[in-house]
Amino acid sequence: MTGMQEQAVVSAPLQRELQLLYDRHRGNRDGEVASYIPALAAADPRWFGISVVTTDGHTYEVGDTRLPFTIQSISKPFAFGLAIEDRGLDAVLGKVGVEPSGEAFNSISLTADTGRPRNPMINAGAIATTALLGGTSASERLARLLAMLSDHAGRPLAVDPVVFESERETGHRNRAIGHLLRNFNVLTEDPEGALDLYFQQCSVLVDCHDLAVMAACLANGGTNPLTGERALRPDVVAHVLSVMTTCGMYDYAGEWVFWVGMPAKSGVTGGILAVLPGQLGVGVFSPPLDERGNSVRGVQVCRELAGALGLHFMRPARPVSTAVRREYDLTKVASKRRRNGRERSWLDQAGTRARVYELAGDLGVPGIEVVAQRLTKAAPSLDAAVLDLTRVTRSDDVAARLLAHLVVALDHEGTSLAVAGGHRHARLIRQLEEILLRAERQIRVRTFPDADRALEWCEGLVLRLRPDAPDGPGAVPLRDHDLCVDLTEKELGALERVLTAREFPPGAQLLRQGDASDGLYLLLQGDASVSIDVPPGRRRRLATLSAGMTIGELALVDRGPRSADVYADTTVTCLFLPLDAFDELSHSHPSIKIKLLRTLVRSAAGMVARLNDELSTLEP
Repeated sequence: MTGMQEQAVVSAPLQRELQLLYDRHRGNRDGEVASYIPALAAADPRWFGISVVTTDGHTYEVGDTRLPFTIQSISKPFAFGLAIEDRGLDAVLGKVGVEPSGEAFNSISLTADTGRPRNPMINAGAIATTALLGGTSASERLARLLAMLSDHAGRPLAVDPVVFESERETGHRNRAIGHLLRNFNVLTEDPEGALDLYFQQCSVLVDCHDLAVMAACLANGGTNPLTGERALRPDVVAHVLSVMTTCGMYDYAGEWVFWVGMPAKSGVTGGILAVLPGQLGVGVFSPPLDERGNSVRGVQVCRELAGALGLHFMRPARPVSTAVRREYDLTKVASKRRRNGRERSWLDQAGTRARVYELAGDLGVPGIEVVAQRLTKAAPSLDAAVLDLTRVTRSDDVAARLLAHLVVALDHEGTSLAVAGGHRHARLIRQLEEILLRAERQIRVRTFPDADRALEWCEGLVLRLRPDAPDGPGAVPLRDHDLCVDLTEKELGALERVLTAREFPPGAQLLRQGDASDGLYLLLQGDASVSIDVPPGRRRRLATLSAGMTIGELALVDRGPRSADVYADTTVTCLFLPLDAFDELSHSHPSIKIKLLRTLVRSAAGMVARLNDELSTLEP
């Protein structure tokens, strides 16, 4: 199977990317499960989960994402944030520094002059930070800490008592650090209280999905994207993310920032939490650790995910809210190909089977995921979808790969995806086509110069599904022509006697702009396009007319010069009604003339109504 395997249902591109990562790394057996705390040694090294939560609340996950484990050191940045809110930034920085130590998480790293821990991410700094949490009793401080962590996770969290007791019984090194901090007056009271709270803090039960939600909460400026609850102030979040960036991965922090580029924190149970500010949060869980105490698979997944999706925080931010400028279906906006009555009626009925998504701004992970979420919901009722890239300012290699995932998934569901306005993004289209050609079904993506041509393609696809759809272009007999729908058989025969049959080869000109009006054409077979000259030396299509429609009908009303050129796109067969013959109907068959005028007025009114709907839909 290739990297572009099909799935049974439409899934978001990011979900597919996570599945590929999971499949690629699930067999990795490197690393060792933490055993220095007895309660942690029983972890199964095969446990593995990946979760991503966006700032607009969408969740993507694969593997063991709902398996509980204790949070351990991942609690440290959150406790740091709560301490700042409780005591103020100056008071916290008076006890704990913010400089990277370049040492292991349990190192005794204190500044020589003040005895302050170098940062709140190593154990010494975390113990000092926890001691600063507000509350008049140990139970109140724990309750406030759990409430804050629960606000970040979006659900109630609790301490695992077994792990807590195991940590307290074996935490001799942390107890030594606590007494050393008391010696330097960083802790001003008996350290046992702060140590107990710290051990409880590390023993809070979470799962991989919780980590992603907590990270997304930080990415969202401290507001949980699932619950809408404020967990930390935005200014405090900025301080938390800063320290996570420089110190969150201990002596791997420099390489982490270089290769991954997201503020992050790891824990010895195998969790990693990473934040892409303004966009998403990542949680990975895999117990086997490397020599630095970081999850082996967690580091690999984050590194590959960041590289594959361009998540490095030094990359220019991509707007999410402007990704989809508007969306509409064929019942709201029509192409410039005008349809006869039967076709228009079917499109009014079944036009919701095709939708256009007009994108704007930079096209990257957030924008494509917004579209994918909408398409995922709409796919069961869609035959075709169009991504209009006309207003997209920039795209990249990541966009091509994620779009390819989306095209394959939609194709499996029977939904065709086309791209409009892709001429401005030739590299994106080329990469997309190359990826799709390597897929098992070798899908080709349809591209159109503009949304109008894409709409015309959608209309054609939907029209082919109607019950009375002809096998080919076919001819429309006079009795079924839109202009003749109200005529009796006798009136139809009388009209036919004054009509003249005419045929035009492809490229022939039926009407010339500025010429005097001499009659109208009833198009029976073929296509003809109405166009005008526009500077500099170009032509603009106003409409394409097909069998069953009328050409030059304004001649019956205003008798003025032709307002546009009309050329035959294919071989055109039509019947010509001269103006003088039309005028003669006033005397010979007045009912025919009245019915023809009434039909033309009704058609014009319908066209005006549709134009009003389109203007309302396309309003900026």
